[in-house]
Amino acid sequence: MTANAALGPADIVQGQLDAYNAQDLDAFCAFYADDAVLGAYNGEVATVGLAAIRERHAKLFAEFPQNKAELKNRIVVGAHVIDHEQVLRAPGGESFQVAPIYTLAGGKIARVDFVK
Repeated sequence: MTANAALGPADIVQGQLDAYNAQDLDAFCAFYADDAVLGAYNGEVATVGLAAIRERHAKLFAEFPQNKAELKNRIVVGAHVIDHEQVLRAPGGESFQVAPIYTLAGGKIARVDFVK
């Protein structure tokens, strides 16, 4: 699946999650706006722009080649998608829960705020 303005918010978020789990950096980045922002919920912005998102995830995929995020629940409210995910860095390795809150605009992910 590729990013497309005709896709609904849940489809866009699912597409980027599938690309994340496949560690397909090009497909993953295709779902993000050029000026997308990643940050902590009610906190500081950690990453700004597609180039920085690409760099961040290239490092993540290299450091954790077996990293996977399992979707536990999804809520869609208009142009916002809230996921509950269980992330496993490697089989038998570090595991944690996260709730990314995606804001979409123009068929792309414009912002993600992470609740950890």
